[in-house]
Amino acid sequence: MKKKQAKHNTKKNKTHLKQKIIISFSIIVFLLIAFFAYQCYTYFLPNFKVKNGERVFIYITKETTFNDVVSQLTTQNAIKNVHSFKRWAKMHSYPKYIKTGRYEVIDGMSNKDLIFNLSRKIQTPIKFTFNNIRTKNQLCKRIDEQLMIDSATMHNTLENKEILLKYNVSKEEVIAFFIPNTYEIYWDISATDLLARMYREYQKFWNKQRLEKAEKINLKPVQIATLASIIDEETNLKKDKSIIAGLYLNRLKRGMPLQACPTARFAVGDFSLTRILYEHTQFDSPYNTYRYKGLPPGPIRVASPEGIDAVLNYTKSNYLYMCAKETMNGEHNFASTLSEHNRNAQRYQKAYNQLFRKR
Repeated sequence: MKKKQAKHNTKKNKTHLKQKIIISFSIIVFLLIAFFAYQCYTYFLPNFKVKNGERVFIYITKETTFNDVVSQLTTQNAIKNVHSFKRWAKMHSYPKYIKTGRYEVIDGMSNKDLIFNLSRKIQTPIKFTFNNIRTKNQLCKRIDEQLMIDSATMHNTLENKEILLKYNVSKEEVIAFFIPNTYEIYWDISATDLLARMYREYQKFWNKQRLEKAEKINLKPVQIATLASIIDEETNLKKDKSIIAGLYLNRLKRGMPLQACPTARFAVGDFSLTRILYEHTQFDSPYNTYRYKGLPPGPIRVASPEGIDAVLNYTKSNYLYMCAKETMNGEHNFASTLSEHNRNAQRYQKAYNQLFRKR
């Protein structure tokens, strides 16, 4: 009887133990499933937020660390769960392989979405734009303000003889490649790649029709851009640009010096000058068209598309001279003879003196 009871108790204990094992195993499995479910949940769950009407970007340079990336997200209040992002980023080895670029954080993005973009270098391009640029230094500064390229690197690229040789252009002419417009460009583009891109855009701008017109004028595209840059400095009035272009082309054909005030101002390096005096006209520089005949070595500013087209579609006339109108409204008086020009100049001088006497 005792043997039967002992046997029964042993069997009962084994059954009970088996049940405990099954329950424990089930709990462990459940916990594991819950854990992995939670991990998957944090991977696919929206973890980034952006307020309506706002845009959030992460900027990554060669010096940026993973902690810097996290800091940008937290500083902009764009992340909900920092720990899950860090965990998943490390699981994908992202901190070891950070890639430069400008990456947009979109509202509702998951850890998976952002890590995928960061790892695969899926950037959001910027709208790179520039206009009203007078000098190469100004251009490089504008580039520095919008792209990862620093101004010194860009300037060195635009002065590099080996690079410029590939494009058959001088350091004075290279600024002509930059046609003012809005371009979609990746923020971390290199200086050499940016120059290559601008050259491609320059080639697109100089289509068959424009090249044919330039050939008729007997000027190369870079020379057209140089003349256009002078005209852009002379006036903002679209109706006057083509007239001034025709006037300067007349002077070039006759072998007369252009005697363009903007070139003297550029040569002196003082863009605040409102009047060009005799001393300025005598300043020794190849850009000073009072001292040297023909066109300057290169553009005196980034020429506008309107200025270039004004040269290509110049107004035919006998004009050889011009001066500002006495109305002081930015318009010009044009003349075919020196005597007519002198009368125009006297009227302007009188109006100018009266204006400054009142001040």
